[in-house]
Amino acid sequence: MCIISSLSANCRRNHKWKRHLSGIEHHKAVNLYHIQQQKTRFWIIISGILLLLSTAGLVIFSLRGTMDFFRTPSEITEDDMRWKTRIRLGGYVKEGMIKRAGTGVRFHIADLQNCIEVYFNGVLPDLFREGQGVIAEGFFDENGVFMAVRVLAKHDEKYAPKVFQ
Repeated sequence: MCIISSLSANCRRNHKWKRHLSGIEHHKAVNLYHIQQQKTRFWIIISGILLLLSTAGLVIFSLRGTMDFFRTPSEITEDDMRWKTRIRLGGYVKEGMIKRAGTGVRFHIADLQNCIEVYFNGVLPDLFREGQGVIAEGFFDENGVFMAVRVLAKHDEKYAPKVFQ
């Protein structure tokens, strides 16, 4: 008499084992077979979920360095100033606060509540002017001045090259 755990692959494939088992043994064998299928299905689902979670984790981990959002002056914390963390500071150039000295430029980036002094040593974009939206990338020095490494100027929808104006 065949028992479900010792059936050969050929015997199971041809379903000949059903003939060898009595009614009660057949019922037990079928139940064992279904339980084994449920366990296999469970582990396949768990493996799939783990694979999806690990893939999502790797994607988020690899993109964390490229996701750069700017912060307004109101969102800057003491930790940002203390740890010299490289951040992007965004806002508007405050009116009357641009001071040039050689290749260096001091200006203030403001939002509706706060204002932060910025120093940039380099060539500013053509669209840089008072009241214009800018994003400055850099860090804070010991005195609380934002040392910009790069300045990006924002333009409005009405922008057109000088040729067409």
